[in-house]
Amino acid sequence: MSPIIPESNDNVNHCREQRQDAVLELVHTIMHQYKTRQFQALRDGQHELTHMEAKVLGYFSRHPGATQSDLSKHSGRDKAQLARLITALRERGLLHGEADAADRRNTRLSLTDAGRAIQAAAQREAEILNTQAVHGMSAGQQTALLELLQQVKQNLDQPD
Repeated sequence: MSPIIPESNDNVNHCREQRQDAVLELVHTIMHQYKTRQFQALRDGQHELTHMEAKVLGYFSRHPGATQSDLSKHSGRDKAQLARLITALRERGLLHGEADAADRRNTRLSLTDAGRAIQAAAQREAEILNTQAVHGMSAGQQTALLELLQQVKQNLDQPD
């Protein structure tokens, strides 16, 4: 537990009665629980990452050599906020920047060894939580759940 951020009792995202039409509310609640537990482990461990710092590291882990502009387009986040996050991660030795050979105004960003170690720890924590989340489900149930959630996503991907 972080000495700075006390444990909270989050009752906002927990509804005792689930309506049958509340699929997305339930998905939101599950993701909130998942992210809270994943980043609690990172905060309480040696890494002390915020949620947004971990998201930035995750992006550059999946897109090595991407730029701050690429991250901004992908995330829709404010460029100034991302600039501060990237600067802090570079100062902590988690991100490395290299000038783009084609356009020296751009900096290509990638994880350092320390950044990769933190990303690996986050991935391990995600795997632990995933295993816990589907505990007691058969392989068939897990497959069915994935198929149903993919159908929900496809439905929402359709234009109005």
